[in-house]
Amino acid sequence: MSGTATSGSTTGTSDTTRVELAIGGMTCASCAARVEKRLNRMAGVTATVNYATEKARVSYGSGVSVADLVATVEATGYTAQPPPPPRADAEDELLPLRQRLVTAGALAPPVIVLAMVPAWQFDNWQWLSLTLTAPVVTYAGLPFHRAAWTNARHGAATMDTLISLGTSAAFLWSLWALFLGDAGMPGMRHSFALTVAPGHGADAVYLEVAAGVTAFVLAGRFFEARARRRAGAALRALLELGAKDVALLRDGREVRVPVGELTVGDRFVVRPGEKVATDGTVAEGGSAVDASMLTGESVPVEVGVGDAVAGATLNTSGRLVVEATRVGSGTQLARMARLVEDAQNGKAAAQRLADRISAVFVPVVVALALGTLAVRLLAGAGPAAAFTAAVAVLIIACPCALGLATPTALLVGTGRGAQLGILIKGPEVLETTRAVDTILLDKTGTVTTGRMTLLRTTTAAGADEADVLRFAGALGHASEHPVARAVADGAAARVGTLPVPTGFHGVPGFGMRGVVEGHEVLVGREALLAEHGIALPAALTTARSEAEAEGRTAVLAAWDGAARGVLTVADAVKDTSAAAVAELRRLGLTPILLTGDNRAVAESVARETGIDQVIAEVLPQDKADVVRRLQDEGRTVAMVGDGVNDAAALATADLGLAMGTGTDAAIEASDLTLVRGDLRTAADAIRLSRRTLGTIRANLFWAFAYNVAALPLAAAGLLNPMIAGAAMACSSVFVVGNSLRLRRFRPSVS
Repeated sequence: MSGTATSGSTTGTSDTTRVELAIGGMTCASCAARVEKRLNRMAGVTATVNYATEKARVSYGSGVSVADLVATVEATGYTAQPPPPPRADAEDELLPLRQRLVTAGALAPPVIVLAMVPAWQFDNWQWLSLTLTAPVVTYAGLPFHRAAWTNARHGAATMDTLISLGTSAAFLWSLWALFLGDAGMPGMRHSFALTVAPGHGADAVYLEVAAGVTAFVLAGRFFEARARRRAGAALRALLELGAKDVALLRDGREVRVPVGELTVGDRFVVRPGEKVATDGTVAEGGSAVDASMLTGESVPVEVGVGDAVAGATLNTSGRLVVEATRVGSGTQLARMARLVEDAQNGKAAAQRLADRISAVFVPVVVALALGTLAVRLLAGAGPAAAFTAAVAVLIIACPCALGLATPTALLVGTGRGAQLGILIKGPEVLETTRAVDTILLDKTGTVTTGRMTLLRTTTAAGADEADVLRFAGALGHASEHPVARAVADGAAARVGTLPVPTGFHGVPGFGMRGVVEGHEVLVGREALLAEHGIALPAALTTARSEAEAEGRTAVLAAWDGAARGVLTVADAVKDTSAAAVAELRRLGLTPILLTGDNRAVAESVARETGIDQVIAEVLPQDKADVVRRLQDEGRTVAMVGDGVNDAAALATADLGLAMGTGTDAAIEASDLTLVRGDLRTAADAIRLSRRTLGTIRANLFWAFAYNVAALPLAAAGLLNPMIAGAAMACSSVFVVGNSLRLRRFRPSVS
């Protein structure tokens, strides 16, 4: 398959520049290895070429230009251009290959059937076979011959060399036998066998080999290419999520402009049913935003003034005015796509070994084929049998499956991860997930919600819980203190609309007081109530003590000279955290809670989530030291966090997982980004990574085992070349099909 391109981008620093190039003309892993080798020979250049994505990722110094890189690739016999944006009509690129396959598929079967069924061989059947085979070899097989010739001019040999040599040799031998030997005589018959047999060759034709191998390999190429397009569909779909135009506010008027014209600070309107054009903050209005296409979270999130919204999310109800905070490549959607593509362009350690083998494999196979020909001739097998065995060696040994083993699995695995809100930064991450045995969980924002929440309300004898919530919530609504806001939000959620207080007055460090529905209400610490001569009854004293023992905040409410209730406020544990911890245990990991909070709070959270080990009261700068200490004990450590204070620990850990709801620093320092704020995604990320790595290993095993087993059979004359061609094509299709099974990966809890 050749690739074409029209646009791209370059990034870099003062010392090095990175560019991505679309490489055209590659047909196998050996091609990719050749281009990579030539680029890396350039001074100051480091390149990685990926056959499956048909891209080269190149870093180069100040003495090299993009034009130099393109010239080097072209001198190697291929084309290079900046890559195009993903296209919705990518299937159209398969049209030329499909047309050649249709030609071969229509003309080759009669040739194969006539060769395999002697009873159907009528007089002069061989000439009909020649007539049908000629277009297959010349037109349908032209890409193989063209690529082989181009490579030969540059002193190289690739998979196409093997195919071109094998099919051309079979076709030319048949021409010689038909025109100069005995095979063209009327009434000529010959039998078909899966293995080869001795013979002098003048009466043997191999048209079924030339036509059949071409058809089988074209079919393999077509299904492989189509599968690769399907494998990359998740990334293309991700990039197509964004809005195409936006209603920009200019001087109070709405003007429709392309999204590309937005700048930071612009305000734009998002009506119900429209997508948010770019990352921003709600300036006016309120609505529920569906972020499922970006995060996998199925429940729409309520947003109001001051809340952040991400580009590509869907406004489901109210009208919003959003102020743009990030545009273009800085948006969450663009960053997700970049992380996914970076991972897809990388190579696992096992694939680097496969690439090195592929680079020398083709010349070795050509030499082996010539050796097979010579040895079998010297052994008296006859020219026909010797030639057939040599052709089978050429065809069976194509290293295509080796080149596809890792890239296709990465394409599908990382693409599926993106659909589920799991961003894998590179293939080396997959290698680490297999060895991880300990996982450190940051508390705030990871295991807990990261915000103060009203957990429970305890009332004194004779007091009504609804009144306690209404009166305390009314005062809390008038305050900006986070504990007061937690009380107000919790009360509003439980009892509905809150009354408006009068005479509100905040008492710093103690609480607040005011008049609610004619009652003098006090809300705050015990000292505030004591100052007004109000004592706590035993039930409320017990509730306050229990809350403080758990490391939670106890808020007291009193009015008309009597204490009425205790409201317990804390950073609440996420509903899914306990299930997530259980899933991590099932994966063989030991969870440890790591927090800067006091031990009482940490142990309370640990009990609630089923975590046995707690490391509490750790300063932010010491979190990385905890990771190193565990590593020194021989553990392989994963870390899950979301804050700036977690960045060093995430970078130090063997595997860093950042919650996508966290800070940029944490995300940049991590190996895996979990777009959703659900800790269960961490377990899914590790399962998906391990599944992807397992698929890569299975692919590589199949590719290696296939070549190791098939080459001796072909050299020994135990494989007909046509069967060899079919087997070679099937090996590539098998590898791609095995990778596509990753599309069926399901999260533990949907």
